[in-house]
Amino acid sequence: MPAEDDFTVTPYAVEGDIDYDRLLDKFGADALTDEQKAKFPDPGHPLVRRNIFYAERDVDPFLDAANDGKTHSIVTGRGPSGPMHIGHIFPFYFAKYLQDQTGTLVYIPFSDDEKYFLKDESLGEISDYTRENLFDILAVGFDPERTRIIVDTADADVVYPLAVAFAKEVTQSTVDSTYGEPENIGLSFYPAVQAAHLLLPQLVEGRHPTLVPIAVDQDPHVRVCRDIAAKERYDVAKPGALLSKFLPSLEGPGKMSTSDDAPSIHLSDDREAVFDKIRTHAYSGGQTSREEHREQGGNPEVDVSYQFLYYFFEERDERVEQLAREYRTGSLLSGELKEMAAENIATFLEAHQERRRALGSLEDELEQFRLTESERQAARRRTGYLESSLVQR
Repeated sequence: MPAEDDFTVTPYAVEGDIDYDRLLDKFGADALTDEQKAKFPDPGHPLVRRNIFYAERDVDPFLDAANDGKTHSIVTGRGPSGPMHIGHIFPFYFAKYLQDQTGTLVYIPFSDDEKYFLKDESLGEISDYTRENLFDILAVGFDPERTRIIVDTADADVVYPLAVAFAKEVTQSTVDSTYGEPENIGLSFYPAVQAAHLLLPQLVEGRHPTLVPIAVDQDPHVRVCRDIAAKERYDVAKPGALLSKFLPSLEGPGKMSTSDDAPSIHLSDDREAVFDKIRTHAYSGGQTSREEHREQGGNPEVDVSYQFLYYFFEERDERVEQLAREYRTGSLLSGELKEMAAENIATFLEAHQERRRALGSLEDELEQFRLTESERQAARRRTGYLESSLVQR
């Protein structure tokens, strides 16, 4: 058996060769079952059908509410520490799929405060990234009637009062044991802010099932929030979670990142840049020569181009299965597979970029997605603040 410390997965560090099954035991989550997958709206989503979302916490109440036409919500956020890459965006397109299919309420918190606490970047740099990232989220095409976007520093009138209430429920020893010793008091306080994010839909709309689709490294945030909800001091249900595997970096197994030297495919990359990055950097599961590959075949399980198609960029299940067979037998070459992945990714990005270019000013576009004054008051009131509080927008 591998050593216990041969990989690390926390909200702030992902290192080593990840054993996703062992993570289930470590985090205490459950594998997503075939019965649960079948409850997602037809025809299902590739991220669910192909086991990219592979684990869950209390997903059934969310799915039941979605199928019964009852109130249900998703919370999926963004930490604006750099330009967005393709690994960042697919949870938002997954949320859009659910919203289109079942009318899901979507709440999108921007943790600009956390990124300032965590990164060696100025407030101005974080603000610039926040604005650019907001444009990319708006380009996904959410329904403004059923979507709320919250920026921690811009919406402090609601985020901070909620975080103050929840902070009293979390001890410093819990923070240290969950996240490690924080570098500053901002990171010590941030789990309370994260709890405000995850409970906000219920504090606005009333008690209902909430689901948090996240990469597995973010699960500690959900666990801390669930502990707060379990104390039943507030009329909220414990948020559920849908945990995903990491989109691999171009260089091979591991989390795609904007914060290290590994190349990433950014949402702003044009077609030429996408093809160049895939051709030059995408790790191949093929053999060292054409002749060897024809004889021995390749391994799609480690081939990054195939993995990109499998995760998100090829909708048809029969097509990805065909590509895997042909790659294993050697009839499909690594270079051909790279061209297919680059073409699909470039086409996806061109459509995303076209929607982004069609947007107006950020202030005008964002206004329709912001919490209304009555929604802010409802959230504060359900947390225990008096309506006559001095806290105003």
